[in-house]
Amino acid sequence: MPRNVVFVAYPDVSLLDLAGPKTVFWAASNHARERGMAGYRCHTASMSGGVVAAAEGTSMQTVALASFDRRLVDTIVVPGSPNMLQVSKDSRLLIAWLTTASSEVRRMASVCSGAFLLAYAGILDGKRATTHWAMLDRFRELFPTVELDPEAIFVQQQHLWTSAGVATGIDLALAMVEEDYGHEVALNTAKELAVYMKRPGAQPQLSELLISQSRQVPVFDTLHLWIVQNLSREELSVEQLAGRVGMSPRNFARVYKQKTGRTPAKSVEHFRLEAARRLLQDQHRAVDQIARECGFGNEERMRAAFQRHFGHSPSDYRVKANR
Repeated sequence: MPRNVVFVAYPDVSLLDLAGPKTVFWAASNHARERGMAGYRCHTASMSGGVVAAAEGTSMQTVALASFDRRLVDTIVVPGSPNMLQVSKDSRLLIAWLTTASSEVRRMASVCSGAFLLAYAGILDGKRATTHWAMLDRFRELFPTVELDPEAIFVQQQHLWTSAGVATGIDLALAMVEEDYGHEVALNTAKELAVYMKRPGAQPQLSELLISQSRQVPVFDTLHLWIVQNLSREELSVEQLAGRVGMSPRNFARVYKQKTGRTPAKSVEHFRLEAARRLLQDQHRAVDQIARECGFGNEERMRAAFQRHFGHSPSDYRVKANR
């Protein structure tokens, strides 16, 4: 039988929080059925049923949550809202329903600020979880008993899954597909959706490329992308980088530091560290191999960089990322 996935809707729900994961499950079902597997049956439901308006203004038709036999529900997905603090005050009945449902379904997940609803329901007490980076401080204040991971794009703890901001619901759903139907179905789904890469959960919410773009220095955007694509080169010198943007090395170093707040060497190191952290989540890949692929040259140099920036070794990070 197909796995029933219920997406919880409510007034002011974020449309992408709901539609992104739902599209993943829809696409994955096609690839699963090609291999003789059942796939998913997706439902959009609200407390009372009927039409629900998303925060973006789009209305969607829903069925009533009470109409489901929860014993037949595989997964419940709770999207977030840009107005979550107010939504939480208006959702006492929904929160009570989630409290009961959490012990009756196989798996429960939140996207973005949907973690607030799970936390209000007491489902995340004593558990590791994450939410949108902009709401971390408020979440800590309200739910001190939750072990909040401020960096991960999604976290799985037993049958509970939580994801960070908005589009990371797609990453969470892909990870669920991989758990249910294997790596090939998940990878083909990611390809169909033209996702740039299938990201592991412990990857930072804000990538170094995104951070560099947010500094509003478009003259270096192409350079940063080139650096990321060429990290395996052990030497990425100021002379090489300056040549990529048509500047003299001295002028490039001065302008780059002025515009970005970092030296070119420091930026390269940050890009190398981000790539290494991503690769370390693959437990089958040797640490010394990762060091070479990311341009550190050897494991010792990578270990020194990890200690300097994070206060722990690459091996310690691997253990934390895969727990």
